[in-house]
Amino acid sequence: MVRQATCGMWLGVTAMFLAMGAAVLAAPDKISELQARFDHENNPVHRAKLMDKLGDEEFEEARRAFKKNDLVTVGTVLEKYRDNVRVALDGLRKKRTDAERDSAGYRQLEIHVRRGIREVDEILLRIPDEYQPPLQLVRKDLDEMDRELIHMLFHYRDSEVAPPGPPG
Repeated sequence: MVRQATCGMWLGVTAMFLAMGAAVLAAPDKISELQARFDHENNPVHRAKLMDKLGDEEFEEARRAFKKNDLVTVGTVLEKYRDNVRVALDGLRKKRTDAERDSAGYRQLEIHVRRGIREVDEILLRIPDEYQPPLQLVRKDLDEMDRELIHMLFHYRDSEVAPPGPPG
């Protein structure tokens, strides 16, 4: 009876480790699958919404690489994220709808880009100086795209009159 319980316990532990290993190995496949869906999506709103899942997987991949001290992979993954955001934003630009009135896609992309900026900022604080310039460029590009998305979503504020300055 004790022998059966011990064998059952070891089988359970082995199955758990195999499942964990499969999850770790499946992560790059999930990114590849999501990237393929993103690349083949023709609807710019759907593509922008896909950035939520794809971007989260890319952030997770960057975190795993960071834990392994693979800073080159961290940079490569975050550069790919930036490139995907650029593609999604270009699609929304070509859609030429008023983002303020029909914010589907624009809003989701802006929220995710802001999250991407935070991810890059967090990594920049923790990596050596020699690895920072490419990530600083990624951060700058993401910030510019975020500002453009905010402008697209809230362009009506451009026409408002600026408040008067302080008296004096």
